[in-house]
Amino acid sequence: MHTGMLWFDNSPTALEIKIQKAMDYYQKKFGRRPDLCLVHPTMLQDQTPKDGKITVRAYRPILPGHLWIGVEHNR
Repeated sequence: MHTGMLWFDNSPTALEIKIQKAMDYYQKKFGRRPDLCLVHPTMLQDQTPKDGKITVRAYRPILPGHLWIGVEHNR
């Protein structure tokens, strides 16, 4: 992903809910559904969302509490 939207959510809610909120906002703002979300590895903690709508990957440079969400560049 070359460009995306940085989303901050440090609430105690589940990662899936955080990602869904970010996806909804991204689609409303850019008119396109995101398909990739990068998060800090500590945010995964055995709870990788498996809904098939978005790929979630650990990426150490992302700060905890942040999501980098967008469209994968090779699609």
